[in-house]
Amino acid sequence: MDDLIEAARDALRDAHVPYSEYRVGAALRTADGTVYTGCNIENANYSNSLHAEEVAVAEAVKNGHRTFDRIAVSSGVRDGVTPCGMCRQTLSEFAAADLVVVCDEGGDETSEYTLGELLPNAIHEGTLDDAKTK
Repeated sequence: MDDLIEAARDALRDAHVPYSEYRVGAALRTADGTVYTGCNIENANYSNSLHAEEVAVAEAVKNGHRTFDRIAVSSGVRDGVTPCGMCRQTLSEFAAADLVVVCDEGGDETSEYTLGELLPNAIHEGTLDDAKTK
């Protein structure tokens, strides 16, 4: 089994999900092989909840990492969950379209995508520059 999936599964136990009871864990590998994990942290005001992928990215960035090559995502029900649109956009701030996204299907089964497949037209610095000139 992928070590990142195992780390994402381990991160599930720290999730704070009193409202949805839907645990999500993520494990993000940097270009130098360092792994950062995150879990979802819900808030009664759902829009203030933190997603597992965002927590992992924040921890990595806080520690000086800006380049990632692989992320694994798992949920408590092992349903092949993929990062949501907001998390995909956050990942695209630091990762190229070829970032490998591994999704836990349960047991030893996984699905793999690239970030570019999941978010084909990400907003990026060039997009913002184009908007300024119009």
